[in-house]
Amino acid sequence: TEMNETDPSINPVMPDVFRAERGEGADGGGQMDGMELYSAYCALIRENISYPILLERHPYDRERLDGFVELMAETCSSSRKTTRINQEDMCTEVVKNRFLKLDSSHIEYVMDCLDKNTTLVGNVRAYTLSALFNAPVTISQYYASLVSHDMARGFGGG
Repeated sequence: TEMNETDPSINPVMPDVFRAERGEGADGGGQMDGMELYSAYCALIRENISYPILLERHPYDRERLDGFVELMAETCSSSRKTTRINQEDMCTEVVKNRFLKLDSSHIEYVMDCLDKNTTLVGNVRAYTLSALFNAPVTISQYYASLVSHDMARGFGGG
């Protein structure tokens, strides 16, 4: 009956990605097309991983960082029910959920792991998707292993 204005501090503006998932287009009505959805995911992922800060820390890795963002956004905006990760078909919603939880530390961890890999990778896309997907569940073990290795070699600073 009355027109209500909402205060953005109480009801924040909904990111494009979440509007898209509710079936709203960029103009607030209609369905968001595939490119709009992809672009919205790119923006959300860049925000989640603190893209400008990563770029400042790794100025020579812009292409690689952009590739990570594009791979994740492509997967998140996919309409397929499953996505191939670790040579296994995973529910795309599970993969999307994991990708949207990544932050800058996960991206730096993946970059570090990829830099240390000395074996020839046949399918770089699949390898990178797997590395990004596994990052949140392997990062702690990786750094604990490095610390243990350094302590055993006498780099403990004692």
